[in-house]
Amino acid sequence: MFILGISCFYHDSAAALIKDGDIIAAAQEERFTRKKHDPRFPKNAIEYCLKEASISVDKLNYVVYYDKPILTFDRLLLSYLTIAPKGLRSWLQAMPLWLGKKLRIADVIKKEILYEGEVLFTEHHQAHAASAFYPSPFNDAAILTVDGVGEWATASYGYGEGNDICLLKELHFPHSVGLLYSAFTYFTGFKVNSGEYKLMGLAPYGDPIYKDIILKEVLDIKKDGSIRFNMEYFDFLGGLKMTNKKFEKLFGGPPREPESEITKREMDIAASIQAVTEDIMLKMANHVYKETGKKYLCLAGGVALNCVANGRILRECLFNNIWIQPASSDAGGALGAALSVWYNFLRNKREIDGKKDLQKGSYLGPSFSPKDIKVFLDENGYPYHMLDSKERSKIIAKCITEGKIVGYMSGRMEFGPRALGARSILGDPRKIETQSIMNLKIKFRESFRPFAPSVLEESASDYFEIHHPSPYMLLVAFVKKDRRLPQISQEGNGILERLMVNRSDIPAVTHIDYSARIQTVNREDKPDYYDIIKEFERLTGCAVIVNTSFNVRGEPIICDYKDAYRCFMRTEMDVLVMEDFILFKEEQPPWKEKKDWRKELILD
Repeated sequence: MFILGISCFYHDSAAALIKDGDIIAAAQEERFTRKKHDPRFPKNAIEYCLKEASISVDKLNYVVYYDKPILTFDRLLLSYLTIAPKGLRSWLQAMPLWLGKKLRIADVIKKEILYEGEVLFTEHHQAHAASAFYPSPFNDAAILTVDGVGEWATASYGYGEGNDICLLKELHFPHSVGLLYSAFTYFTGFKVNSGEYKLMGLAPYGDPIYKDIILKEVLDIKKDGSIRFNMEYFDFLGGLKMTNKKFEKLFGGPPREPESEITKREMDIAASIQAVTEDIMLKMANHVYKETGKKYLCLAGGVALNCVANGRILRECLFNNIWIQPASSDAGGALGAALSVWYNFLRNKREIDGKKDLQKGSYLGPSFSPKDIKVFLDENGYPYHMLDSKERSKIIAKCITEGKIVGYMSGRMEFGPRALGARSILGDPRKIETQSIMNLKIKFRESFRPFAPSVLEESASDYFEIHHPSPYMLLVAFVKKDRRLPQISQEGNGILERLMVNRSDIPAVTHIDYSARIQTVNREDKPDYYDIIKEFERLTGCAVIVNTSFNVRGEPIICDYKDAYRCFMRTEMDVLVMEDFILFKEEQPPWKEKKDWRKELILD
């Protein structure tokens, strides 16, 4: 039995396909269209999923959408009526899409993919909960979902047992942790639904001096983690902005202009809202533990991508372990919706061993054959060398030890926002200049942004204060104290000066507060990537490498070999590996651009 899950028309459109409960394929539409966070109908992602399973549309038993549009429309209608006549402009902008597509989802799906069967719907947070619990390794677990908004719910909690999910309570719009974080993302000059992770990365540079103001004026936090906004400070109900003039007065002036200098105010605001968010998440998790009595916790929703908060939940709450959906945003809703039909609607038995999850390392996207890559390289006259399977990892690891930056494309693409060694850019963590080189010359992004370490799973606790696997790069832990270096005061220095300070023996992956967003790598999930890190360890004694996503700022992570080569040539990357082909920059012909692509991406 084949079940196709779909999410679209908000942000991070995606498709996921399961066969008899087994996850066959999942991918975001952005990877194919090259439009970051593409909200459009995921036609390309659906085509890929069907191709991966070698089936046509008529073989689908069910198609399921991750949201109930009529409930969301009800929320929009009541929200506009509440503030009328304010919000007319926003209403007029929203209605054409609703009347044209969003209220006719079933018809749109049937027309777009020529599907003649039944279209099912799950509620938004039910899809999030299913994406968190069903692929997890737990037979019995608490569930917490936290995001911006879906229908009326902005957060929910409950539990999963076997193939049953029971959601007990919800937090309702407009009171939302996700919208709160997005409001501050907007105010600090970053893009909503895209720049939240930048705000999280900026937070360690500041001091949480605005925390008390936020708690006193902007929102009220209850003991159970539920929140209530003071709507006098927000404009998202009927306006076209997240915040208003009263918000600006509270935080010392207007929002930062995008691309302008980041000042101490933005750093302190980032630190403050991050601290508030962590407090909320910890209160929520502790409440869920008390209410459910479960030993394990499953997390999903966009806020579950806040890996700093996740790390604190793992360290400070009473759960034995947590599992977070790697594609926690709306993209993961497509997978959750499909799994919800299989286990909940169709009542199929769920079989897990309590140790291994069912997410398959989240390597659920397309892969590309060496034959197709060779044809592409030969037809375009791009010089390359073949990698012998026995020497492959040694050659790549040696390039990294020499300080070269390596673009790496191998196997199936990752599902979710993190590059996990299938579509990654790799570097040497021991060299402090690696971070600035990768940020400014390769990623073309803000200098303060940290890079993640990929570490051999068995060696993780030798480098970081962590004792649990973190295969999906969704947990932050601190570098071990015996690896840290003493610091002199950096007060008064700018971001670049503070960045170029050795903080540990792996400085390129050590953030300003000694934290790191960790990916643990085992050989079972990704043998080729594991072997590279293992060989790097043999050469250097270091079982860690730098891993960042294979893209430049404003662009989605690469999907295929054409994307990989284009990104390689547009940047100052030194080496490109595509399966068993290795390319060196100095051997490539000059690259010619047809337009100013960099300006276009940065403005995105």
